[in-house]
Amino acid sequence: MKQISVSGQKRETVGKKASKLLRKEGLVPCNLYGIADEALSFAVPAADLRKVVYTPHVYVVELNIDGEQHLAVMKELQFHPVSDALLHIDFLEVIDGKPITIGIPVKLNGLAQGVRDGGKINLAVRKLDVKAPYKQIPETLEIDVTNLQLGKSIKVGQLQFEGLELVTSPEVVVCSVKATRASRSAAAAAEAAAQ
Repeated sequence: MKQISVSGQKRETVGKKASKLLRKEGLVPCNLYGIADEALSFAVPAADLRKVVYTPHVYVVELNIDGEQHLAVMKELQFHPVSDALLHIDFLEVIDGKPITIGIPVKLNGLAQGVRDGGKINLAVRKLDVKAPYKQIPETLEIDVTNLQLGKSIKVGQLQFEGLELVTSPEVVVCSVKATRASRSAAAAAEAAAQ
């Protein structure tokens, strides 16, 4: 997984009023879970979080909070329902050897047979939840679709990745090849020629 560094400062006061004041100053209130029984509350400039939040990649974030170093992943994001402004982030501290659950982007490799036959490939889920120690988690989950036929699909239960446990339900469809008008007319023409 890629790493990125973010600096922040501890929050002295917590609550709605304090968080509102932080947001007016251009800071995003954050919590770090996993270090102890209590969460560590801190604030980070909103501009520093753009590279981490608005990206398709998954990062291990190197947090520098008032000189203390922590390795973490983003667990939950909260956005304003109208303006889409980032309101809050929850981070989960990662520890060597301890498994974490995180969503990893899916990447389809190859040209599906069904697409060659005139169909259209449809990616149903962009990320799959996996569980593993963070050093074993890849940047993307690559799925070979070369043998995928027209009208067929690949479900999570059919996939296996070395060193990763898939947490997403086995019945979830990852991708499928759907018939198009052109593929149906080509199939009808082939049938008519065969008779």
